[in-house]
Amino acid sequence: MRGRRPGDESAGAVAVLRAPTSDTDATADRTTDAPHAPVDPAARRPGEAPPTWEAIVTEHSARVYRLAYRLTGNRYDAEDLTQETFIRVFRSLSSYQPGTFEGWLHRITTNLFLDQARRRRRIRMDPLGEDAGDVPGAAGLGTPERGFEHANLDQDVQRALDALSPEYRAAVVLCDIEGLSYEEIAVTLGIKLGTVRSRIHRARAQLRESLAHRAPGVPSPRDGVPDLGSGPAAPRSVHAARGGA
Repeated sequence: MRGRRPGDESAGAVAVLRAPTSDTDATADRTTDAPHAPVDPAARRPGEAPPTWEAIVTEHSARVYRLAYRLTGNRYDAEDLTQETFIRVFRSLSSYQPGTFEGWLHRITTNLFLDQARRRRRIRMDPLGEDAGDVPGAAGLGTPERGFEHANLDQDVQRALDALSPEYRAAVVLCDIEGLSYEEIAVTLGIKLGTVRSRIHRARAQLRESLAHRAPGVPSPRDGVPDLGSGPAAPRSVHAARGGA
């Protein structure tokens, strides 16, 4: 689109993120330009003030949104998951221990996604349930949320990811999109290393089968899995919050 800068489609969810003043007051308009935050809030010099809440959101919102989009498969669930992740970060920040802050965000985002998937799984046990169509991956290409995908990522790849079980999807997204090692994925998901290897192997096999029609006989990168890409940019409001909409 003319005049659009890279990443402008990004984050509707983060548009309203600020430091919640209570458990129920978790969102509101942000107009403050936040300073650049370090990747790890604990990685600062003695006497240096910790980064502000706005700085943390500004620094990490795009990455969290991209991960959330690949996990959920649609814009609206991704925005909800991004919001919930930063609400959880706010509530837990005081107890955060020095380490890899991005790894901590991966863990929160992925575990929230898996918790949501398990809840939705229970809802889907009712064959007449009306919520089944809202489950990530259940919607067809013609639904409104899919419109966002046309300009941002390969629909075949996203549909193949959506067809995986949430556990397999989380493992392969963390590995082949986020670039985490098997050991890091084991820590993030709280599972054994052997389980990580098994899930990724099976997820890749299912992806190869789902995407076999794309280029028969042509080997794909990364153990036969097509390049899954980095996903869409985070919502537009991230840039608006920085004063650069």
